[in-house]
Amino acid sequence: MWVWKKTMFSNTLFIGKKILRLASCASTNDFAAEVLSQNPHENGTLIITESQTQGRGQRGNIWEAESGKNLTFSVIFQPDSLLASDHFRLNMAVCLAIYDFLILFLEKNKVKIKWSNDIYFEDRKLGGVLIENTISEQKIRHSIIGIGLNINQLSFENPKAVSLTTLTNTAYNLENLLEKLGENLEKRILQIRQQNATLRAEYLQNLYWYQETHFFRIGNQEISGQILGIDQTGNLALQINQKIRYFSFKEIVFIK
Repeated sequence: MWVWKKTMFSNTLFIGKKILRLASCASTNDFAAEVLSQNPHENGTLIITESQTQGRGQRGNIWEAESGKNLTFSVIFQPDSLLASDHFRLNMAVCLAIYDFLILFLEKNKVKIKWSNDIYFEDRKLGGVLIENTISEQKIRHSIIGIGLNINQLSFENPKAVSLTTLTNTAYNLENLLEKLGENLEKRILQIRQQNATLRAEYLQNLYWYQETHFFRIGNQEISGQILGIDQTGNLALQINQKIRYFSFKEIVFIK
């Protein structure tokens, strides 16, 4: 059983200064949306649960997580002036924060960000991100950042899933890891306000299959292509038969 001790993060400016801890809930993202509906000024509030019964990822996938073994939480973020068209900058920042955190424990060159928002160790999934934005007047007013990270779980139904404990043969204190991840998350989110190419360059540098030739499924076809990068909105740039085509996350599946 995970025993909660700390009330807030000590080394952050806004993330984790208010933490809502739930023994169980359907989805921390859904709970965060309820919190926002009651109080729109919740920047940095973190909602975490031991057991998420209806956790979800991209494409409507169910997130498999054993109760009390992993980090499953959401953070409410209120961007100052992030345009809706630049929403993928937040995605890159969050994925890089998780990357920064994981390389404290794992071999740096084996931790990868699988477009658009999964975290891999070699060819196995360690975690994922689901960001849901509220948009008004072409700006993002609120973001709910959902993160699921496999930590102490030892077995999975999905053979592609893996945990930090499985990889390192070490059991971890989830409370301590949560605070460290929160610190990394805040550092990366603050980079969004710096209108430079740092986030994009680092995201590409650590992108799974970047500049490699692999097979993908597009519609009913399997094609060979090479990932060349992403555009401003986060669409994947793929070179196919000497031509560059762009795909949203719903339009392409990684095969091998």
